[in-house]
Amino acid sequence: MHAFGVADVKDRLVAAGGGYEIVHESPGLELGVYVLVAPEPDRQQPHADDEIYVVLEGSGVLDVEGTAVPVKEGDAVFVEAGADHRFSAYERLSVLVIFERRPAASP
Repeated sequence: MHAFGVADVKDRLVAAGGGYEIVHESPGLELGVYVLVAPEPDRQQPHADDEIYVVLEGSGVLDVEGTAVPVKEGDAVFVEAGADHRFSAYERLSVLVIFERRPAASP
């Protein structure tokens, strides 16, 4: 078992003006808190792993492969590995990020 605080991490990142912090890592899984504060843009690049965003606070738009998905507190969005995506239209947005870490391919 591994307990961790998400609210404290979110509050710390908000006070710092945004950022990303991993709150749990284990084989096959990474959980992080991602905070975006305007006017700083979301500079994400496509990821090698599937991920789920759960909105903890705020609202905005998640643009995924040219499709705009409005999000607000309590919403969740699945983004498949390799999809071009980034958040926009936010003042302050805090999300829990869940990555499925795939094992490295065997030689």
